[in-house]
Amino acid sequence: MTQATEAETITDTDAAIVTAYLEASMVPDPETAARYMAPGIEIVFTGARVFRHPREVTAFNAGRYAWVKKRMERLDVVPGEGVTTVYSLGTLYGEWPDGTPFEGNRYVDRFTVRDGLIVTMEVWNDSAERLLTKHGVSA
Repeated sequence: MTQATEAETITDTDAAIVTAYLEASMVPDPETAARYMAPGIEIVFTGARVFRHPREVTAFNAGRYAWVKKRMERLDVVPGEGVTTVYSLGTLYGEWPDGTPFEGNRYVDRFTVRDGLIVTMEVWNDSAERLLTKHGVSA
């Protein structure tokens, strides 16, 4: 196998790991999602909220949304020296706690994958902007 082919295989595998994590997290099944993450994972959400396990993310989202899912529109995969960076881009849809439906809420998740496990995850989305707009606050 050439170095280029080996690198492509690794990046394809790492992208599949991220996709499997995201699918498990949307069930939500935090224990299955955790299988794709390294011990000591750092998950950083918008607002610099840090979590150490997918169950913490599930609990946080339960307070923010009645339910939420991702429409994964694309993955951007960037090979690096010993790591792969995977960006998942798309939109969120679901219901706010009051039952009001929403969709089209943009998100970007950035994952670092090393040795077949996610070692960091960073999350950005438009939820705060949407809530501010809903309450009549605009910039």
